[in-house]
Amino acid sequence: MRRGITATALVAALALAATACGSDDETGSKSSGELSGTVTWWDTSSVGSEDKVFKKLAEGFEKKHPKVDVKYVNVPFGEAQNKFKNAAQAGDGAPDVIRSEVAWTPDFANLGYLAPLDGTAALKDQDDFLKQAVASTKYEDKTYAVPQVIDSMGIFYNKKMFEEAGVEAPANLADLKTVAKKIKDKTGKTGLYLRGDDPYYFLSFLYGEGGDMVDAGSKSVTIDKPEGVKAFKAVKALVDDGTAKTDASDGWENMMQAFKNGDVAMMINGPWAVADTLTGKEFTDKGNLGVAPVPAGSAAQGAPQGGHNLAVYAGSKNLDASYAFVEYMTSVDSQATAAGELNLLPTRTSAYAKKEAVDSEIVGFFKPVVETAVERPWIPEGGSLFEPLRIEYTKVLTGQTTPEKAAKATGDSYRKLLEGWK
Repeated sequence: MRRGITATALVAALALAATACGSDDETGSKSSGELSGTVTWWDTSSVGSEDKVFKKLAEGFEKKHPKVDVKYVNVPFGEAQNKFKNAAQAGDGAPDVIRSEVAWTPDFANLGYLAPLDGTAALKDQDDFLKQAVASTKYEDKTYAVPQVIDSMGIFYNKKMFEEAGVEAPANLADLKTVAKKIKDKTGKTGLYLRGDDPYYFLSFLYGEGGDMVDAGSKSVTIDKPEGVKAFKAVKALVDDGTAKTDASDGWENMMQAFKNGDVAMMINGPWAVADTLTGKEFTDKGNLGVAPVPAGSAAQGAPQGGHNLAVYAGSKNLDASYAFVEYMTSVDSQATAAGELNLLPTRTSAYAKKEAVDSEIVGFFKPVVETAVERPWIPEGGSLFEPLRIEYTKVLTGQTTPEKAAKATGDSYRKLLEGWK
């Protein structure tokens, strides 16, 4: 695996040295047994729904620790990874705590940007965390983050539209095509909105054909194997035969509006999309939203494991308060609040026994989905695997390349990225 740049490690070391010597108002103190100072938190959650809940939770931490000021900053998800890297490398402007997508954590840790959390207050009751959620927080036998939420994907569907067409949730791709045709015949609406600008939405099809991006165990690239080609062919067929409509840009907004307004009957999405979905005119009656497992491919049924971790910047000037903040935001009560208000899945086993989680139908549905979700490769380059795939995925869906060429081009890019891999 590639190592971080020497200068990067030096920046982190100098920042940590400054932490030990700091004594200004921004620097936290625990000498009196009471936390103080400022904790800057970059939250990458969805604006208008998730951010409100997480900001309120952060305010609860301030009430518990009145001498700590939590500076809440919502950073757009698509910008956060590079923004954090740039700030950390420059040694200026990085937050104390970042909400890190699971694939970012080993990348940040490899670069020396994260503080190890083993033995700190951040990992309180760590045996309570789901094993699959903990997997993404580790790098070279150390823990660099705490899992906040875990997720996977399912197929969201409009129950009234399904009832009108006389269909049920599709179990496989053949069913999906049949269901979409009946919906078109009965309602005039397209069956599925397939997001075409984000390769994360391609992974369920890749797993369904028995493929994967890479095999980290054998350090092998697998996206260009026959299974990968079959997956590209599968998604192209859905668009070509009218089962799905797609896009080349602004896919999230296009997909959400189409589904919320009743222009399509289905979309593939995860629990993070529920709060936004329920604001649509088609779902003023929340009971109209149906969720089912993603349709199986020719080889299997599977969805990717996702989620978000909370990580502490290695150069933080207020480590003690940052550790405490991470512990608070990942506590059973905080996770239960997120489950109740946002239908997000907890990463702590005991949180599932809380009333908020028990009463959430979405949490109840996605819990077994998460338990069988396909783990992504927890390698530093894991997040970087998506851009080459995005380019080729979009080109396939829009007819700019063939599945065979797309698989080969993605594989070639991966081997350049992953030095020494087969």
